Amino acid sequence: MAKIEPKIFDELKIALSSFGGKYFVGEELNRSKLTDDLRNYDEALLSKLFEVEFIKQHFIKEFAGNKLFQIDQLEEAVLYNDYWDTSFTKYENRVGLASKGKFLEDSQDVVLDFPFKDGVLTASMTKEDNEDRYDDAFLNETIEKDEIDRLFDKKILSNVKRFNNEEHTDTKLISFNMEQDNLIIKGNNLLALHTLKDKYVGQIKMIYIDVPYFFKKKIAEDSFKYNSNFRMSTWLTFLKNRLEIAKQMLADKGSVWINISEDGMHYLKLLSDSIFGSDKFVGTIPRKTRNGKSDVPFNLSQDFDWLLVYTNGFEGDEIVGRKVERKYLTTPDFPNRPWRKADMTSQRTIYERPNSNFTMVNPKTGKEYPVNPKRSWAVTKDTFQEWYENGSIGFPDDYEFMSGDKPFRRVFKDEDDAKEKASAVYSDFLLKLYDGATVNKLGNDQIDLLFGRNAFDYAKPEELLYEIIKITTKENDIVMDFFMGSATTPAVAMKMNRRFIGIEQMDYINTVSVPRLQKVIEGEQGGISKDVDWQGGGSFVYAELFPKNMGYLQDVIHSKTIDELKSVYERMLLGTDTEEPADISFRADLSKIDWTEGFDNNKRLLVKLLDKNGLYFNYSEIDDKNVRDLISDEDYAFNKAFYEGGE
Repeated sequence: MAKIEPKIFDELKIALSSFGGKYFVGEELNRSKLTDDLRNYDEALLSKLFEVEFIKQHFIKEFAGNKLFQIDQLEEAVLYNDYWDTSFTKYENRVGLASKGKFLEDSQDVVLDFPFKDGVLTASMTKEDNEDRYDDAFLNETIEKDEIDRLFDKKILSNVKRFNNEEHTDTKLISFNMEQDNLIIKGNNLLALHTLKDKYVGQIKMIYIDVPYFFKKKIAEDSFKYNSNFRMSTWLTFLKNRLEIAKQMLADKGSVWINISEDGMHYLKLLSDSIFGSDKFVGTIPRKTRNGKSDVPFNLSQDFDWLLVYTNGFEGDEIVGRKVERKYLTTPDFPNRPWRKADMTSQRTIYERPNSNFTMVNPKTGKEYPVNPKRSWAVTKDTFQEWYENGSIGFPDDYEFMSGDKPFRRVFKDEDDAKEKASAVYSDFLLKLYDGATVNKLGNDQIDLLFGRNAFDYAKPEELLYEIIKITTKENDIVMDFFMGSATTPAVAMKMNRRFIGIEQMDYINTVSVPRLQKVIEGEQGGISKDVDWQGGGSFVYAELFPKNMGYLQDVIHSKTIDELKSVYERMLLGTDTEEPADISFRADLSKIDWTEGFDNNKRLLVKLLDKNGLYFNYSEIDDKNVRDLISDEDYAFNKAFYEGGE
């Protein structure tokens, strides 16, 4: 049935034809180009649209003698080609997650961060302190597209050092080898991903992320050191921003594993389908998190969370697979070719395969082996001799050590090696491990052994990452975790001789994550170390996104009194010997600072004043004198080498 387009499409095609092919792909509107220019207030485009009577009637309103162009509504009508102004459903034949009347799939908003992940929530409050319902939503801004300009530029890397072992930490590092070096970055993970994107596009074989879980209500199992109670649309936008970049970094046949709880899983599944494509969904993997609990909602103990797995490969690819461990025989008749036994029969009957209905005779001994009528031979009578001469058929009476009463197919090890086909992985593979191998308590115990009690809550156990890395990667592949936490993923990757990238924003990166990796280099014997015979070794490069407004933002959040806020505000305006003045939002009216409004209101205002485009220094600024003076010669040289191959 022919598609009937809304009248606006006809009107737009007529009006935009004056631009030649700029807004067309063949005879169809290039809706992406059109909506981009609408958002950017393209003067020539808007001038032309003001001339269209249909546009004037439906999208231009007049107030007090002034004309207001409702660009958002026009963009919506253009973007959704199934839009019908008079329809009860508004959209035809489309299902998806929506916020503010638009599909999240089409949203270009950015959620830069959650309530701040630095061990505290707002000011000095812990999670327990937050029970008084203090409003910390202001730390969880959604940044609209037209406010984003320099936000996603590559950032300057500072405080760079290489960790080899406890005695040798190289702080004068100026080189980086992409083929060998591991990388740990401290900073906002969205901006760090954009910083690394160009360098690592198509390079990451496996991404594991233990994302901030969405909880319907506050629960003890909230493993993140900040409040996970926030609006679903904000949570989904936050993850969308990061998954879109992660997708670009996946290698050929790479996969991303997203650890998520029951509350948010189904929403995240829909979002991930829209990002990776529903045809790229590999499966849902259950993980046991605990061994039962009483006093639970509906009297049902939910003892699992889930891993959503996506790929950039295709259905016929081996995205996961196990290496088959086989035992081979070495015999005098084939001294240089180890071999194994395999079944010589077919699942088809002799009636289905009449050419395989024959009695097989051992040429050496003359012993006869009649065919089983229900399972014909896998070889035909005509091809038997060829198979036998190639060594592909053996008989039990050829060897004194061998038992059995049927001929067998002989498969040589070099034949197995040439096929390189991995065996299938079952979706319950994590549940088949020995009891308790993936529960949260085991991860906590592993951290406790390294650092003592309460160093980090709800760390994932090394066994979990070991199983995932084992079936998705081979040695020297790159594994990435941009919600790194206690560094379980890099620790396991190092022990399994995989390269890794880890990204974490919270300060415990320097009290838990990095020290843990140093212990791995030294040869610590916790987690999977004994299973893989880990003896220590390895190295990694550590770097921080060079903070600008981020430092001021942290100082605002940590402030406890109005006087501390005033001190931060003065530094924001004037800077110091070691800090540039803050970048203030173009919307800010500094005259609105009224200290009589109190501590909470002014804390909110100072956060709003800071331009989120300037949380960190961009690499494009590195040669500006005021910036160059702030970074060491070693960090300057490293940045040049990292981004440009040296200078």
